[in-house]
Amino acid sequence: MNHYNKEVSRIKDDVYSNQWQIDTVIGLKNYMDINFSEKLNLTLFSKIRFVSKYHLLRLFKKYYGLTPNQYLMDKRVEKAKEYIKKGMSVSDACYEVGFESLSSFSSLFKRKTGISPSEYQKSNFR
Repeated sequence: MNHYNKEVSRIKDDVYSNQWQIDTVIGLKNYMDINFSEKLNLTLFSKIRFVSKYHLLRLFKKYYGLTPNQYLMDKRVEKAKEYIKKGMSVSDACYEVGFESLSSFSSLFKRKTGISPSEYQKSNFR
């Protein structure tokens, strides 16, 4: 192996050394984007990606700055906002995005957006 090939190999290892990690977290994010309304948890994610749940948690937070659960909650609130904007009732939007309790949905929605789902609904029908 000449000097050029050694340098290419070294640079490739530096650049792509974390490719497996990147593929894992992108795969998980894509899975959550598609299945956000399903009952999802870290144990399921670790089985899907063949990684320990604690390692997966650290990887996801490293690349996205959020835990998988935080990302999922943000995704659900954003989808609920879309549904409410399109005219869906607050309770239907709540269950459509995967929440099982209207009160937990409402409190999370208010914490994330600063207003309640019904206030958000009213602000979009003016």
